[in-house]
Amino acid sequence: MTQQHPITPPPELVEQWADILASRSDEAVFSLAAQWGADQELEACCEYLVRCAQWEPEDVAELRAARRPKPPSLKEQALTALTRYTTGETILTNESVDTIRRALEQLDD
Repeated sequence: MTQQHPITPPPELVEQWADILASRSDEAVFSLAAQWGADQELEACCEYLVRCAQWEPEDVAELRAARRPKPPSLKEQALTALTRYTTGETILTNESVDTIRRALEQLDD
């Protein structure tokens, strides 16, 4: 039996991506696969830094946060759209209005 490369996805994940491919674009599936591979590499690097370079867990967490920042929340997206409009940087597009509307809908009455 030949040894697989350590970043080869498990068969179950490949099947899942194949199922997604039936209903979405090739680009969407390839993006998922690329992100999975990048995540595997980041985790391998983090494990190496703890094991061999004796990094502290908080340093590894900082590296993870820097390399995988969380996307802006809906509230942050709405505020950005509104700020860009009020400063004259852009006009309110349908997408911007929709983002602001969705953020407002999440507020309690």
